[in-house]
Amino acid sequence: MTTTAPPDTAAPGRAASPAVPGTAAGPGTITAVPDTAGPDTAGFRSAMGRFPTGVTLLTQGSGEDTVVITLNSLISVSLDPLLLLVSVKSAGRIRPRVGAAGSFAVNVLGRGQQDLALEFCRPDRSEGHTAMRRMEAVPGVTGNAVIPSAEAYVECVLENEHEAGDHTLLIGRAVLVATRDRAPDPLLFHRGGFTGLPAPEPASAHERRSAA
Repeated sequence: MTTTAPPDTAAPGRAASPAVPGTAAGPGTITAVPDTAGPDTAGFRSAMGRFPTGVTLLTQGSGEDTVVITLNSLISVSLDPLLLLVSVKSAGRIRPRVGAAGSFAVNVLGRGQQDLALEFCRPDRSEGHTAMRRMEAVPGVTGNAVIPSAEAYVECVLENEHEAGDHTLLIGRAVLVATRDRAPDPLLFHRGGFTGLPAPEPASAHERRSAA
C-alpha cells in the first residue's frame, strides 16, 4: 500500500520530461516520459499514488485460524454473477490460505479505523484470537472474520486465481454483502497517506426551501 510522492524536479542526469503535445509547459502540465527503457518503479508508484482508493482488511479464517492483511486493491468485476477482485502478493502468507480454504472476506474500513489499517499492514501483524479481538470481528457465514463496525463487508467463495507479475489476482463470488445503516464515511488512501471524504457543504436556503 505504499506509494512514493512525485519528485518536484527531474532526476539527476535526466532531462526534464517534455510537455504533452498540444499543452503549454508550466505548473500543473502533464508531462510525457521519454525513456526508451520504459517507466521505472518509482515513477509508476508515483502515478498510481495519485489515484485515491478505499482501504480494506482481507481476512481468511476466524478464531485461532484468523489471518488478516490490509489492502487497497479491491475491484468490483461483475454484477451477474456478483464478482470482485483483490490482489495479494504471490509469496505472501494469505494467498495459500485462501487457495486452500476456497473463501475469504473483504472488510471496507471507515475513517475511524485507520489504526487497524496501519496495524495489519505490518510484517509482524497479529493473527488468531488476538487479531479477532483487535478488529472486534465475528465469524461470518463463510467462516472468515468480518467486522460489524466496518463500512461494509463482503464474504466470498474463491472463483479463480490469476498470476500477475509478483501478485496473484483472487476472483471471489459474493455470497453475503453487508453495509452499515449510516452515512458513508470511508477511509481513503492517497499519495502515501490516509484521508477521508470532505464534509458535505451545508444546504443553501434555496435548497432547503426546495426540499420542504
